[in-house]
Parts: sequence; C-alpha cells; structure tokens
Amino acid sequence: MAEFNSIRATAGARSAQIDAGLRAHMNKVYGTMSVGLLLTALVAWAFGSMTVTGTPTQYMLGDGQYLTQLGYALFASPLKWVIMFLPLVMVFAFGAAINKLSAAGAQLYFYVYASIMGLSLAWIFVVFTGMSIAQTFLVTSIAFAALSLYGYTTKRDISGWGAFLIMGLVGLIVASIVNIFLASSALNFAISVIGVLIFAGLTAFDTQKLKVDYLQHAHAMDGEWLAKSAILGALNLYLDFINLFMFLLQFLGNRD
Repeated sequence: MAEFNSIRATAGARSAQIDAGLRAHMNKVYGTMSVGLLLTALVAWAFGSMTVTGTPTQYMLGDGQYLTQLGYALFASPLKWVIMFLPLVMVFAFGAAINKLSAAGAQLYFYVYASIMGLSLAWIFVVFTGMSIAQTFLVTSIAFAALSLYGYTTKRDISGWGAFLIMGLVGLIVASIVNIFLASSALNFAISVIGVLIFAGLTAFDTQKLKVDYLQHAHAMDGEWLAKSAILGALNLYLDFINLFMFLLQFLGNRD
C-alpha cells in the first residue's frame, strides 16, 4: 500500500511538472509571437509613414498625397516584387534550416522575418485609414485569442482538419498569385472570405498541435528541442494572426 501511494505521488508530481512545463512552453510561444507582431507593426508603420507626403512630387496618389522616392521604390518599382515574395521565400527557407540553426539563431531569424514582413505590409498605411487598421487589429486579436483558446482547451481531436486546411491554403496562395495579374474584385472577395475561414481553422489547429507535440515529447525534456519548437510554433501562430488580420482588413478597413 505504501509502495502504491509512493508511485501515485510520483506520477502526480510528474504530471504537475508536465503541466507547468506546458504552460511555460505556451507562454514562450505567445511571447515570441507577440514580439514578432510588435516588430511587424512598428516597421510597417514607420515605412508606411515615410512613403507618403503632402509635398508635390512626380508620383501622385490623389487628394493632395504623393509618393516619396522611398514610396515609389517600395510600391511602384520592380523592387516591390522582391518585397512581396521575400517573406514567402523566407518561410520555406526557415523550415528547411530549422534543424541546422541553434535556438538563438532560429529566434533571430524569426525576428528578422517579422521585420521583413512589416516592410511588405507598409502599404496598408497608405491605402487604409489608421483608425480602421487599429480596429481590425483589435477584432483580429479577440478572434485569435478565442480560436487559440478553443484549440488549447477542447477535448475534441481536430488533427483531421490539417489536410483539408493545408489543401485550402495551397489553393488560396495560387488564387492570390493569379489575382495579382487578373485584379478581379469578385475573386478578391472570394479569396478574402475563404482566407478568413482557413486561418480561423488553422489558429485552432496549430494551437492544439503545439500542445499535443509538447505532451508527446515532454518525457525527453530536451531543452534545445523545446526552444526550437516554441519558435516554430510562434512562427505558425504569427502567420495565422497576420493572414487573419489581412483578410479581415479587406472587409473592415476604410480606404483613404
């Protein structure tokens, strides 16, 4: 009997340790993601503010607004294609290099990526009003928190969503690239609706996957693996948030 109680106490202590470790792991994920979002917002705002001027230049936007030389370089020159597709290239490169990078290197890469993403999103401060951007960010934050909380707390196994969501995401990327050249408003609306649904699902799916992956590897308690896992998880949730925000902005944003 005493031996049984000892085993039960040991199991209970181990379970408590895993629960505490899971909370610390998720705090690391959300903390890293939040820093990434802050970097993106600051870079986007800074460059967005520097690309428009009221002083007449040869690059007129309308309503007394003009592009600066920097604005022309970012939004009208061939450089815009590099800025547009660089974040996508960096995501695939990160996935390929994560096993070769140290945890510190992976975290630095993520922050550099978040800054580059901010540069690629600077145009929203030219097209949309600052108030509508702030309101959409607030709505996105509330929706993301609710969806992530659902993914973390639900007892339902939603791993089956993964294949359908990834297939939908691939189709969404292809349609978005095609629409760059077609500029169809109807297709853009459909892409935005589907995009909101896909990234809402991915937010819950990725959160549950983070939790399950940690619990499956908790027995090893490999510090390097945990650190990289937290950074990779932060990247996934960061992308879910950014894309959810951008698609919602198409509905909620007021254009200047």
